Amino acid sequence: MASTSPDQTKWSLSGDYFEACNCNVICPCLLSPAPPLTSPPTEGDCHVALLFHINQGLYGDVKLDGLNLVVCASSDGPMGNGNWTGATYVDERADDRQMGALGAIFGGAAGGPMAALAPLFGKSLGVKKVPITFKIDGKVRSGAIPGVLSMSVRPLPSMVEGEEIWVSSVHPVNLSKLALAVSDPGSTYADYGLHWDNSGRNGHYAAINWSS
Repeated sequence: MASTSPDQTKWSLSGDYFEACNCNVICPCLLSPAPPLTSPPTEGDCHVALLFHINQGLYGDVKLDGLNLVVCASSDGPMGNGNWTGATYVDERADDRQMGALGAIFGGAAGGPMAALAPLFGKSLGVKKVPITFKIDGKVRSGAIPGVLSMSVRPLPSMVEGEEIWVSSVHPVNLSKLALAVSDPGSTYADYGLHWDNSGRNGHYAAINWSS
């Protein structure tokens, strides 16, 4: 967790996140004999969508409760090499102050977990305000941007019926507890000339609890 410098706005948020990438289950970018993000993705490149829902959030005096956000990223080769191409989608309900707050947090400038990923991005395709849905139905997480993205993940089966497989210390979004998951059929993305189909591929989900 990043410390807050004197000129940095104090903030905190809690909620949920999930992601789906194009690697086979289980993604070697996070889980392999090599250090994290140094193994080649199973398909040679990586295409991942990360979806976030903020239950409660505060950036200075700006409330972020109930807002959704999506970050999509592509990497040629191991993710640790950087030079990712990214696109960000922000809840259309966000006003200008909320847009600024979300940009600082999810762009990494405000510190916190996303600051660990921000240096890996080399090119931004843009930021769009769009309608975003985020749903939790039991152990299934799903989200959509009309005409752009539809993603859904469910937990991998474990030795204990009805229980998820949890791992720790592998993802900056939640270093203490991350579920191993698989994406459902129809998990697709299409925008900026990019087209992904991550159906039946690797997924994760977790609660998030971040602060400066």
